[in-house]
Order: sequence, then structure tokens, then C-alpha cells
Amino acid sequence: MSVQSALVEEQNRLTEALQEIAKQHSEIGPRYYGDNFVEQVLDAKRQEASERLTLLGNEPYFGRLDFHEEKKLNAVPLYIGKRGMDRKGSSEPYIIDWRAPVASLFYSFTGGEDPVDYEAPEGIIHGEILQKRNIFIREKLLQRVVDSYVRGGDNLGQTDEFLLYRLGEKKDNRLRDIVSTIQAEQDRIIRAPRHMALIIQGAAGSGKTTVALHRLAYLLYNYQGQIRAERMIILAPNTMFLDYISGVLPELGVGNVEQTTFAEWVMELLGGQVKLSEQTEGSQWFSLQGTKPVSVDQTSGRFKGSIPFKAWMDVALRQYERDYLQDIDYEPWDGRLLDKRQIRQWFDQEYGHYPLAARRERLIGRMKRWLEMQLAEVADPKKRKERSKTAKQRLQAYLKKHPEIVPFKLYKSLFEQVDYDEVVPKRILQDTKAYLKRGFVQVEDLAPLGWIHYTFHGADGRWFDHVVVDEAQDVSPFQIALLNAYMREPSFTILGDLAQGIHFYRGVNRWEELTEVFIEGQTSYHELIQSYRSTLEIIEFANQILPFTETGLPLAQPVFRSGEPVAVIETKSENDTIARIQTFIRDNRDRGMQTFAIIGRTNEDCKLIFDALSQVESQVTFITEGQKEYRGGISVVPIFLAKGLEFDAVLLLDVDRERYSAAPQDAKLLYVGCTRALHYLTILYQGEISPLIEG
Repeated sequence: MSVQSALVEEQNRLTEALQEIAKQHSEIGPRYYGDNFVEQVLDAKRQEASERLTLLGNEPYFGRLDFHEEKKLNAVPLYIGKRGMDRKGSSEPYIIDWRAPVASLFYSFTGGEDPVDYEAPEGIIHGEILQKRNIFIREKLLQRVVDSYVRGGDNLGQTDEFLLYRLGEKKDNRLRDIVSTIQAEQDRIIRAPRHMALIIQGAAGSGKTTVALHRLAYLLYNYQGQIRAERMIILAPNTMFLDYISGVLPELGVGNVEQTTFAEWVMELLGGQVKLSEQTEGSQWFSLQGTKPVSVDQTSGRFKGSIPFKAWMDVALRQYERDYLQDIDYEPWDGRLLDKRQIRQWFDQEYGHYPLAARRERLIGRMKRWLEMQLAEVADPKKRKERSKTAKQRLQAYLKKHPEIVPFKLYKSLFEQVDYDEVVPKRILQDTKAYLKRGFVQVEDLAPLGWIHYTFHGADGRWFDHVVVDEAQDVSPFQIALLNAYMREPSFTILGDLAQGIHFYRGVNRWEELTEVFIEGQTSYHELIQSYRSTLEIIEFANQILPFTETGLPLAQPVFRSGEPVAVIETKSENDTIARIQTFIRDNRDRGMQTFAIIGRTNEDCKLIFDALSQVESQVTFITEGQKEYRGGISVVPIFLAKGLEFDAVLLLDVDRERYSAAPQDAKLLYVGCTRALHYLTILYQGEISPLIEG
């Protein structure tokens, strides 16, 4: 079929689909605002259908697969969209949800005339594919039709053509869904079994974050009734990144998934009982002085995030629990006694299966009920009142010896009880004592504090059905262990890139550190090496830096989307640098670019550039730690905050020998900076160029 014939055919189908969607929308009926519960439930379902049809009306579908099922007479054209829709009077779905089993063929099929199959609830379905077609619809208008496979035809390069067409689009200030361009290796991860901890090592630009979000949508669709969106959580590195990815799940029809940072989650778990130090990572670690060599494994963050530290804590917490109840009688008034053996029997046997905090509360309740019974036997009201007052005072004195379990106080006491420990390095012990004494905790203390809370309070109904952990190279095994404690069975999507592990003082150096949290058979490791973000030239440039990271990772494989060579320019002065930045912005505006990043090595470097650039550019944003929103446009950003974001055009400042040595940590930072660019990358330097890109 010719291109023109395909366009006519699909335009007719689109017109018909839009009419059908409008017809179904008109039949939904008016809203109900009364108090009848049944009508309220029905109204909620009608509203859900209305929202689905509204979203379908803008982009009904993106693909077509002509599938001839075995033992059936004719092939059926299957139209695949972000949401499904049936049509009255038809036995076949009018639009198939991309998460449906048969839709997996659209992503896994790459050509050829061999039979195909997919797993459906009723069993394995066999058949053959006659045609695969990519369809791009935006705001109800048919934009493009590409036949990526036609049986018996010349199909070389057609799939890549549609992918490149979508990848070539300009960037705005939000991450987009990739439903129409999910690749086979991504689809295998999205549709992986639920009861696993998936660990995904993904090259920069491999779509790992987007894949994880699509996996959430897939799990909710395929495990309806078993999991709920309210019991899912996405843990991201910072709130600005959460803002950046915030549009993907709603576009996929998913709501009510909690999206937060690990720090915010633990702080909420602890009920605001701890004060987090306001010292920022940028000032502490990303000044030039902060990049000098240190013993990584002996940093406080690395150590306190380790399984050995968790094991040390577990020993101490078990001892605390064993010693918690003191063997003393309770004497509410002279001559009346609650024997310590009876108290011990209640605490250890009747309430022994509860967490310690719950055992304490139940013991207190039991003692109060016993006291009420004893007071009821006192006939004289005046004497009863006197004895009640005495009993309550003595009960308070008894409870002071069995205090309420506050994680911060207990954590502090663990360090105060020892001057030196063969497990905890002396420097870390001393430093921790010092700031805990002032009433503060550091970020690396949050997992241990959360663990104390879980150990002595239990999950308290806060179970997770599925957890997504993004930028997982920066999280610790202890953090994963804590999250796993809040799950009845592991169901994780853990994703990251060791080459972007710029926070050397925390996180992991190898993925095995995280797999050790789980028992054998509970994890599944995947690698995504295809990079879809940047042009061929940018990826090849970044690949030259990758060996300096000493991670041993394979080079990223670029999609063949060619652009301009990376520009490496020497500047002579600060004024020359500002002039080059202005030229960079002007040239890329002329090219139609929409998002720009000026990336500096430190906060201080970026502040100077921002102040100078603000004099000549009206709308420039300085991205700082704690920022909650990414606004797009022109951004000045320190390199350690650029991770996870992407921009049409990127300019890297001061890529010289001083700021970017050949050390692995500097290589990781520069690798992150280069791989933020989708279309254009410019490098500026003064003096000696960095050895990472020399030559």
C-alpha cells in the first residue's frame, strides 16, 4: 500500500473513531449530586468513563497490528492506544489498551514471517502478523503513518524511522510517556513478573525512569484487585525531579500513587520527631575541595547505609528489647501488689507476638484494667479516691522505668553507650555523637531511624504493593532493606546507572550490594544499553569519558540519530565566556530549541554565571537544592543537580584540568553533564582542558 493510501485509510478510521468516542461520551448522562450512596458509586464510574473518553479523544491510538489468530478465518486489525474502548455490537475490542496481553506483540515483534504467540488468561495464543503500523495522532489530527512491517514487503529501517521522528521532537519541562515507542527490551522489563525485585542498570538516556513508570501502569492493569495505586510509592532523588516526571502517570490513566523522596517518607514515618540538618550536599561535597580523594567506604553515609551497620544495630535492638521490662512489682498502695511474675507473663506470653511498642501499650492497658478492679473492691469512696491518686502516681513512676520508645532517643543512646566499637569506625562514632547531642540527624541516619521505628512499632498498616526506587546508585542497602520490611513480598523496580553515581559518599559501587538484601531467587537484573536521548555524536563523545569512571560498564549504544559534532571551545576571560553563552542561546533558539542548560561545576560557579547572565537575559532560572519545580526555558544548574533532567541544548562550563581531573568521581560528573543534552552540546574551558576530553 502506498503512503498516500495508508494516510487516507487511517484518516477514515480516525474520523470514525472520533465519532464513536463522541457518541459514547454523549451517552454518559448528567452528574449526580445527591446523597444516595449507590447513585454516588455509579456517578463515580460515569466520571471515570468520561475522563477516559476525554483523553482518548485527543489521541485515540498510536499503533495498528494486523494479527491472524491460529484457527480463525481472517486477520483482524488491532488498534492499540493508551486506554481501551469497546464498541456496542462488536465482538472485538475497538481500541486495545497497550497493557493488554495481545498488545505485547506490538512491542516484541520486530519482523519476519515466523509464527508468534502471546500469553493470555485463557492460555497461549498462536498466530501470525501481517502488518505493523505506527500512527502519530496529536490533538485529534493525524500527523504521520509509518508501516514498520508488511508481510512480503521491504521493511528495512521503517521502525527506526518512526522512533527517530518521535525522538527528534523538542523538549518541554516535563517527562513524557513513551507508550508509542516502547522498545522490545524495555517492554520485557515493563511486563516482568510482579513478585520480583527488578534491578535495572540503564545507560544515560535509556528510558529507565519512563520504563519504571510504565511498569506501574502495567501492574495496576494486570493485577486489578490484588494491588492498589494507593499502596504504590515512587522514591525519587529530589522534589524537582518528582515535578519533572509528574505528568507521565496521569497521561497513562494512573492516579493516587505516592511520589516522594526517601527522606520525606521517613520523616513522615517518624511523625516529625527528628530534626534534619540543613547542611546541603552541594556545599559539603561538590566544592572543588570536596572532590579530593577520601576513603569512600569509611564515609559516614556509606557505612551507615551498609548491611554490617544494620546487623550491628539489630544486635543492640534485640538486647534493648530483652532488657526492656524490669522485674519489679507494681504496688499501687501499701498492702496491694501486682506481682512482677504476672506482669512478665502478660508481657512475654500474652503480648509477646506484638512489636515492643504495642506490647508496652497493651501492658499499660492491662495494668490499668487490673487497677480498676482493685479499686472497685474498696467500698469507702474517700479511701478509694485517695488510693486511686496514689496508684496513678506510682504507675507513672513505674512507667518512667519503661519509657515510650522514641527512635531518636534510642538511636542516640546506641552511640552514647560505647566509646569505641570494633564495628563502628571511631571517627564516625565521635562525629555522630556530636551532632546527635545537638539534637540533629543527617540524611544517612534516616534509614537506621526508620528501622528502629519498624522494629518496635511494626508496619502499622503501611504496606506497599510495589516500590519504585529511582537513581538507585545513590541509595543504600539499608534503605532498600527498610522499604522491603514494609512489603509482604518483594515487588520492586530499582533503577539507576553506576556511571552516574556522583554521590561517592553514599549509595553503592556495585549492584550486588543491593541484591544481598534479598534472598536468592527474589531479584532479577536487567541492562539497558541503548540510549535514546542524545544524538550519535553526543553519545560517542560521552562514551569516551565512560572508561574513566572505572565502573566496567559497557558503552552506551546510540540510536542512529545524527546531529552536529560536540563543540569544544576555549575561552580567554569571563567576558568571553558570557559572550559564548549568549551565542549558544541565540543559535539554539534559531534552531527551534526550547530548553537550555548552562551547567557549572559548583554552586558558586553557577551563581556567578547566573548573576551575569541575568543582566542580558530576561528569563533565566538558577536551579538550587530544595527547588520543587523545573520550569524549562534557560536554566543555570550545578552539575550534581542536573542528574535525571534532560534539555534540548546543554553548555558545560569550565571543563578544565582543575575542575575535572581524570579521577573516577570527576569522570562521573562530566559524564552526567554531557548526557543531559538531546540535540546540541557545547563544552567551554579556560587554560588546560580536562584530561577526560583531551584530544
